[in-house]
Parts: sequence; structure tokens; C-alpha cells
Amino acid sequence: MEEPVLILYDGPAHIIKINRPHVRNAINGQAAQALKNAWKVFEEDEEAGVGILTGGDDTFCAGADLKDLEGLAPEVTGESGPLGFTRLCVSKPTIAAVAGYCLAGGFEMACWCDLRIADETAVFGCFERRFGVPLIDGGTQRLPRIIGLGRALELILTGRPIRAQEALAIGLVNEVVPRGKSLQRALELAHQIAAFPQICVRNDRKAVYEGLGRSLEEGLQIEARLGTEVIRSGESYSGAKAFQKGKGRGGQFD
Repeated sequence: MEEPVLILYDGPAHIIKINRPHVRNAINGQAAQALKNAWKVFEEDEEAGVGILTGGDDTFCAGADLKDLEGLAPEVTGESGPLGFTRLCVSKPTIAAVAGYCLAGGFEMACWCDLRIADETAVFGCFERRFGVPLIDGGTQRLPRIIGLGRALELILTGRPIRAQEALAIGLVNEVVPRGKSLQRALELAHQIAAFPQICVRNDRKAVYEGLGRSLEEGLQIEARLGTEVIRSGESYSGAKAFQKGKGRGGQFD
């Protein structure tokens, strides 16, 4: 029996691949637990810089496996969600590489990631609307933060599908790439991000998330605290010295 989730390694990029193509990568209880474990492995691995979630070149994820609702996590508080990992807060950047159907809980999992790269076959939608299954893996909270309240409510209430180019136009995805190229592009971004000084990358990311929903004054305090941590780490001074020696001049990413 094949594993429902695979962990693949490409240098500092960790690829977490949903591996249930016979059911369009729908998530059952076993797959939910495997996803949770995989993201914990990523978080704890000091060599891991960026995590990529994918379902392959045909289907990202069709959501929860409705044949196994009882097997999905009954507890939806703390760090658990029905699909396993959707209440985990990792400290490192994450990217969803989306091809084909990205529906219901699969849509919510893509929203959990920091960035979304879609190939031209991608289709997003809250298809659980028609079956009376709630968005309970973070979709009601993350989707409005990504695309705004009005657009999020439209997609949540109507359950209508949107394709890759519309998803790009409303800010749901960051890039649209040719068919079969979403993982390749996600890996390119992952390696670029992982090559930067990591204390700064992670603290800037943390400042964004911790500042959400707070006043500007509170957000600036969070930014100052986390930015000061970076400077005190010595990372900024090392970068300044490298710049003085010519590295990165003219906007080069070398």
C-alpha cells in the first residue's frame, strides 16, 4: 500500500506531496495524520528552509474524503484541524504548487501556505457548499485575509469555481505558469528564499502574521521587536559588510 503523503527533498526545499491520485488526492484520516506529521518534520528539521505542498501535476486536492469523515480529526481546536495540519503555525516560508482541482479542504490547505503558484489547469472553489460541509480548516479566516472580505464571501457563499487567471486577478495566487510547471516554479522560489539570511526572512514573515488584525501602533511595535532581534543576531551587520564588498550591487541576487 502506497503512503498517502510523500516527503521529498531538494536541498533546503522540502516537498510534501499528497499521494492519493485515485481519489483526486482527497484527504482521509490516515492522510490527515501523515500531513500533520510531515509538517512537524519540516518545522523541526534545521536544514529545511522552505516547505512546498503539492499534489502533483494533475490534481492538488479535492478536499476531505467524504467516505471517511469519521476518520478525520474530530478535534478542531489547538493545533489540529480535520485535515491534520491546518492549525499548525510553522516558522518558515511555505508555498502551494497547485495543478488541477484545488477544492474545498484542498482550497483551505492552499490558503494555509504563504504563497500559491498555480499552473494553467488550476481550479479553485468551495465545493463543500453543496454538501453542507463547513469550511473548518481555516478557510473562513485565511481567505478574506488573502483576497478581501467581499470576494471571499462570494466564493464561500456561492461555491462557484474560479480558474487560474481569475485567481491571479483577485490576488489568490501569486503566479500562473504553464501546465505541469507549478512545482518547478515553486522550487525556484524556494531556493531563492532559502538563499537569503534566514533569521531576517523568518522574523519579517513573523512580523506580518503577528501584526494582522492589530492597530498600526501595535504592528509597528511588533516589527520593531522582531527587527531588533535580527540586528542583534549579527545577520544584518554581516550583510552590510558583504554589500560594502560589492555583493548585491545593482539589485543582483548573487
